[in-house]
Amino acid sequence: MLYPKIPLAQSIIEICRAKGITDIVISPGSRNAPLTIGFVNNSAFKCYSIADERCAAFFAAGMAQQLKKPVAVVCTSGSALLNYYPAVAEAFYSQIPLIVISADRPLSKIDIGDGQTIRQQNVYSNHILFSANLLEDASVGNDELINQAINTSVLEKGPVHINAPFEEPLYETVSELSVTLKINLLKTQESTAQDLTQFSHIWNTAKKKLILIGGNDPNAINITLLKKLADDPSVVVMTEVTSNLHYDTFLNSIDTIITPFTKEDFIAWQPEVLLTFGGMIVSKRVKAWLRTYPPKHHWHVDLLRAYDTFGVLTEHFEMEPDAFLSAFLQDVKPVESSYREKALATKALRKVKHNEYLAKIPFSDFKAFELILPALPDDSQLQISNSSPIRYAQLFDVNPTIEVFCNRGTSGIDGSTSTAIGAALASGKQTTLITGDISFLYDSNALWNNYIPKDFRIIIINNAGGGIFRILPGHDETPVFNTFFETMHNYTAEHLSKMFGFEYVPVNDEAGLKNALPGFFASSAKPKILEVFTPMRENDKILLQYFKELV
Repeated sequence: MLYPKIPLAQSIIEICRAKGITDIVISPGSRNAPLTIGFVNNSAFKCYSIADERCAAFFAAGMAQQLKKPVAVVCTSGSALLNYYPAVAEAFYSQIPLIVISADRPLSKIDIGDGQTIRQQNVYSNHILFSANLLEDASVGNDELINQAINTSVLEKGPVHINAPFEEPLYETVSELSVTLKINLLKTQESTAQDLTQFSHIWNTAKKKLILIGGNDPNAINITLLKKLADDPSVVVMTEVTSNLHYDTFLNSIDTIITPFTKEDFIAWQPEVLLTFGGMIVSKRVKAWLRTYPPKHHWHVDLLRAYDTFGVLTEHFEMEPDAFLSAFLQDVKPVESSYREKALATKALRKVKHNEYLAKIPFSDFKAFELILPALPDDSQLQISNSSPIRYAQLFDVNPTIEVFCNRGTSGIDGSTSTAIGAALASGKQTTLITGDISFLYDSNALWNNYIPKDFRIIIINNAGGGIFRILPGHDETPVFNTFFETMHNYTAEHLSKMFGFEYVPVNDEAGLKNALPGFFASSAKPKILEVFTPMRENDKILLQYFKELV
């Protein structure tokens, strides 16, 4: 076996191996040659070469999202690691374990005019769980920092940065290790027992309790336990499409439910207790409602973090959801109330109005989602990009066998395609990405990737610009708006598809989309792109009118 001659590189590689870091995404470069040589020549690692650093980091994040363990991404010195930053921030807020390993020049070469050098130490300081600034000649201290970085990523579910200075020569190899390693054992973090008596008393005396569930990994919450808590006349459960939770009494389309509310409705629905699980909330409307009409108590359940999204967080239960539910259910009891009954009546009314409206609208973004979502294959995975796509997806039921993911940590459009490809590779499931045209074009280098599964599918909703800006307040049909907000364009994915070896299918109307979908999901020798062209100037009107006709 070949090892890099540089002891520091040996230490990083061997500690990664000892701690079970098996997937390494490498951005080609020279300064990181000692790391590349060591990882690629060791059968303990699966290595992937992704040239575009921003794509590489999101690809690694997508893999880690599915594997539920750290994936390392390795780059050369200089601006390379800055291109990792968007994915680092996403991993930070989405609790994705990501290990950034950057090669660096020695400290003596920084700020003297040497090429490809920047101040790399602590470069991610605002969005990192741990920064290991290694030194060339401090092997014992380096091992401690490397161990601590990897342990932190595992235990705290987030990104860490290991910065390693290497002096030339970089490509020399040896057949034997020259380092003796110190491996710190990983101490797993578990839920601690907590006395819930005072909280169950509050719960048992409240007649209006709202459970709100944001982004949530499949099977992260035992649905049987959650149903027991939800089968209470005083409890309403609202879920987002990324919650991956389904039950007949859950309100799974929050915006459809609450957008038509009057002030009196908001007050009537105002919960006394708000219990939240999961990560970031997509719905701006539910955030506005609960900030304007806040609950008296807001409790969040998460082993690691609790965001005060509504400005009234009163308790953070540092427990796994199932541990909390198991303990909490021992003391809670149903409370006589009309809260859930009225909520379910509203849900039924909205469903009728929803179907009536969709039956009469012309082809549009909204109609496209109505047709696409039921056509997704059973037991597959759905990745959704930000801006309009995730908001449209929130308005529909999704097959309970389908796992749903979206980069909601920072809610950026950058990296959606790269993340989806990494997730598809790691999960092994047939994966569909639904994305907008701007998001797709912005991350088009994601297709410059040799690891895309044949059953990977991309559906692009091409409305010739950033359609989200037509929905948001401030839309004005002027050259300034069209150029600087919506970014109107006339590009398609046809030539990119050909260049990167994708099958390409364009559709322009409802009949074309209906006809294309069955064949699009059929097995093939290549991944596929379905580009759905919708009317730019009609989409916002159709969506906004939808909310007016729900009452």
